[in-house]
Amino acid sequence: MAGHGTPHFHNTSGYRSIEIGVKEFMCVGAKPPFDHPHVFLDMGDDAERICPYCSTLYRYNPALKPEESVPADCRYHEEIV
Repeated sequence: MAGHGTPHFHNTSGYRSIEIGVKEFMCVGAKPPFDHPHVFLDMGDDAERICPYCSTLYRYNPALKPEESVPADCRYHEEIV
């Protein structure tokens, strides 16, 4: 993903798992102010990864674009102030 920003995902709604279209990403936990440290996760050769902070299970879905998730509301967009 050189040359691209690392997508960030959140699990504010407490979903059991989230499908994403990338294998390298950041988990922020819930949306601020209830977020945890924004941690970089890499699935490597695996198709899923559990966040060590919030225990969200992320599953790789190659049919999704890098900015997509299922459920669709889990992509985190940092607000610029």
